[in-house]
Amino acid sequence: MKANGHRTRIALVDDQSLVLEGLRTLLEHEAGIDVAFATTSSQELLDWLKRDRVDVVVSDVRMPGISGFDISRRLRSAQPSTPVILLTTFDDRDLLTEAVKVGAKGFLLKGASPQDLITAIDAVARGGVLLNPVEVPAVRQGGTKFVARAGSAAITVSLTPRERSILRLAATGLSNKEIAKSLGLVEGTVKNYMSEVMEKLDSRDRTQAVIRAIGAGLI
Repeated sequence: MKANGHRTRIALVDDQSLVLEGLRTLLEHEAGIDVAFATTSSQELLDWLKRDRVDVVVSDVRMPGISGFDISRRLRSAQPSTPVILLTTFDDRDLLTEAVKVGAKGFLLKGASPQDLITAIDAVARGGVLLNPVEVPAVRQGGTKFVARAGSAAITVSLTPRERSILRLAATGLSNKEIAKSLGLVEGTVKNYMSEVMEKLDSRDRTQAVIRAIGAGLI
């Protein structure tokens, strides 16, 4: 799955044994993927990751004790190079918002197809982001334009290619300074773009702007 013939090493955690074994069986039969560790315990996963490393962690969101959000948050601090894909049964836009906040690189509903999961693993292993949108009633897809609702009024919003590229990088957790360096801009210019985007999307902060853009299929 990775370039140069290297296999993608992953770790799995889900507190439901049947789900865990289903994921393990699915992925072990996928060429290019090596399931290095699988457990029903979040704490066991974190303890194991202190001794070994993987290319991707695939975690359930809601688990007793240490949630998938907690795992992503801790790894973002301790092992920032280890991306986390979060899986959930619940079609809840607040979960997607939280996934962005804690730095998850992937977010999928458990009802997604096996190929969707494999695509997500490949994407985040290569440094990308794959946050599949859940149903977001306030936003409707429309190409580079979409309709956002502010109160009872419908507002048609259009994002420029530059605004979309900045939002994509913001979705990965990069700061304005890091986005500026990536795009060859000055930090103040990125800050101005973000302010314009938040105003266009009627968002209180950059996280909400990212979520609305994802829900509209723009990034």
